[in-house]
Amino acid sequence: MRKGRRRVLAIVAALAVAPGLAACGGSDKSGSAGSPEKATLTLYNAQHEPMMKELVDGFTKETGIKVNFRNGKDSEMANQIVQEGAASPADVFVTENSPAMTLVDSKGGFAKLDDATLAQVPKQYVPSTGNWMGFASRSTVFAYNSKQLTKEQLPASIMDITQPQWKGKIGVAAAGADFQAIVSAVLAVKGEAATAEWLKGLKANAKVYRGNGAVMKAVNDGEISGGVIYHYYWVNDRAESGANSANTELHYFGNSDPGAFVSVSGAGVLKASKHQAEARQLVKYLTGKNGQKILADGKSGEYSISAEVPTNPKLKPLGELNAPELDVAKLNGPKVVELMQQAGLL
Repeated sequence: MRKGRRRVLAIVAALAVAPGLAACGGSDKSGSAGSPEKATLTLYNAQHEPMMKELVDGFTKETGIKVNFRNGKDSEMANQIVQEGAASPADVFVTENSPAMTLVDSKGGFAKLDDATLAQVPKQYVPSTGNWMGFASRSTVFAYNSKQLTKEQLPASIMDITQPQWKGKIGVAAAGADFQAIVSAVLAVKGEAATAEWLKGLKANAKVYRGNGAVMKAVNDGEISGGVIYHYYWVNDRAESGANSANTELHYFGNSDPGAFVSVSGAGVLKASKHQAEARQLVKYLTGKNGQKILADGKSGEYSISAEVPTNPKLKPLGELNAPELDVAKLNGPKVVELMQQAGLL
């Protein structure tokens, strides 16, 4: 009898504890009692990680939504997304340059963004498809050694750097997504035949470096007289020690020249995302006032693009760059790679 009684008491005790266990289990799956746990997003990030971490930290603080990073390069991550297809674990994709976004878009990889989100940035930063959008930008510039060149000696157009007087005196980071985006602007403005001829001339004239920073350092050291880079490498170096930029200045081509190209960093929600609502919140934050203010006030040196947020005063105003008007959806990355390979630059 005693054994039977002890067994009954044990069962009663277990039943009494069970609701508590259920409550504990429920709290593991909830942000708070009675509310479902917020999704954790996976961001495929091809932008500079410190800049994106600052933006994502602001997003998480505002929304409570956590974000895990997978970092890589523009084309590398775009091709990975295309290969993964509907099985991709990515929720949001962000890039340094737009051709990688165009590649994913052309394969139907993005979910369409809502009009209210698209309206947060000027139309020139939104592709005609409306499936992704810009959230930051960077200007093409010609960095030149101010001890070797006067302003009167600078090329009037990026197309001029293939002229004989520049042989061995200019540098480019041919293998980088940055320079390839600039070539995509040349292709869009000048057409295939002129671009192919220009690349042929560049092969004859230019020294090839591993990145924008290496090009700028070579200019600063007097190894070459000038090089094609994005503005923020110079801005950031000057803001620090100036070790790799003290002897250099920036030349902005303007005049709607392809050398005045403003590259758009893109953000899009993957169609494969299992957290569509939260992923859309992230893109909306990046392009909204709070996200754009973090970008403008931060140390990245890149341009915020929202009309509501003033550009970092250290930068030449976007409105003064006189960039060529291009549909960012039509910048053809694969064709650029093909032409550069034909020219022997890749």
